[in-house]
Amino acid sequence: MLSMLGLVGGLVLLIVLTMRGMNLFISAPLCALLVAISNQMALLTGDEYFVATYMSGFTGFIASWFFMFLLGSLFGKFMEDTGAADSVARWIVDRLGMKKAVFAVVAACAILTYGGVNLFVVAFSVYPMALSLFKDANLPRRFIPAALAFGSVTFTMTSAGSPEIQNWIPIKYLGTSPYAGWEVSLVVAVFMALFGYWWLKRMITKAVANGETFVGRDDDPHIPERDYPHPITGLIPLLVVLAISFGFHDMFGHNALILALGGGVLSIMIINATHFHNINHAVSEGTTGALIAIGNTAAVVGFGAVAKSTDAFQLAVEVMTQIPGNELIGAAVAVSVIAGLTGSASGGQAIALPLIAPHYIDQGVEPEELHRVVAISSGALDTLPHNGYVVTTIRAICKETHASAYWSMFAMTGVVPLIGLAIAIGLFILF
Repeated sequence: MLSMLGLVGGLVLLIVLTMRGMNLFISAPLCALLVAISNQMALLTGDEYFVATYMSGFTGFIASWFFMFLLGSLFGKFMEDTGAADSVARWIVDRLGMKKAVFAVVAACAILTYGGVNLFVVAFSVYPMALSLFKDANLPRRFIPAALAFGSVTFTMTSAGSPEIQNWIPIKYLGTSPYAGWEVSLVVAVFMALFGYWWLKRMITKAVANGETFVGRDDDPHIPERDYPHPITGLIPLLVVLAISFGFHDMFGHNALILALGGGVLSIMIINATHFHNINHAVSEGTTGALIAIGNTAAVVGFGAVAKSTDAFQLAVEVMTQIPGNELIGAAVAVSVIAGLTGSASGGQAIALPLIAPHYIDQGVEPEELHRVVAISSGALDTLPHNGYVVTTIRAICKETHASAYWSMFAMTGVVPLIGLAIAIGLFILF
């Protein structure tokens, strides 16, 4: 009983402290320590002790993603410093009008995500353009994280055919393909895209009607008017990243992003060599931003590593994977809850699928239906405040607070996918 209270209490405390803006390098290990003590985990010595477990999660994430974060951050900063992001943003506003600024951000994220670019990298890459678009359209900047996330982790991340890992993990356990359940997936994706965009626009319109506007900051990029390059020079690097990522994904897996982002950074440096405002400052800001972003995310991953190693977590998984009733509903609940506990969609799938896949398939559940339900359900409650992508996007990239930006983001990445999940299960049951 104490171990379960410690697990839930540590998670709730982490969420509360994150919402209040406490430094994650302090709050995440402290909350993990609470979980460890309540579960009688050895702290400094033993076969599996707190310090080693926490740091294995922390360093493991950095080892896997450091170059992607570094190159992604440099890519974004170079887009800012050369004025390429501003140039593209102004071109979009001139052609489509200010009312389409939000659509442009969402569409850019959706194209890159469905093209195989990692979610974190998409946020780094599109943010400079999003900032310029929201500035030109005079929209409240606290909605930028919601726009970035909506285009990245909802109707594209878990849809049939998506190259994101959340759509590929079930293949290993179910013997399906990335296009499993594509008919239902298409209906759900269209619904999430249309309903989510309408809701996001409604929230922004209401905020504007209440007097909210874009508020500049001292650390916002300032590029002299004479330095703006042609808009195409801002689009070419994005296309380079997309093309290389798509072309080499099957050969190198997620490491193809290193090659893709390296190509994107080089293309900016070559095409816009004469438009750099202060390249040394851009490099400094990019590297510092990457370290902060990956450090914040790794701190939360360390908490998840400790939580997953406890008996309480294993008990929670066992309970979640043995929910009675309709099999698809049981699978959806299990994956959603575990993804929420770990703060990871892929983590929720990887933990739940080895347990639920054989069980439900033996009961006659169609593997393609289970694949799609698991994929969609993993992308809902995973975006609680302590999720690594949420923390990185809100704090490190957009430099907002959870208090101002999280609730609109959760509406897009939590509520909308949950409704889509209900639609998917309903369609599979009916047809």
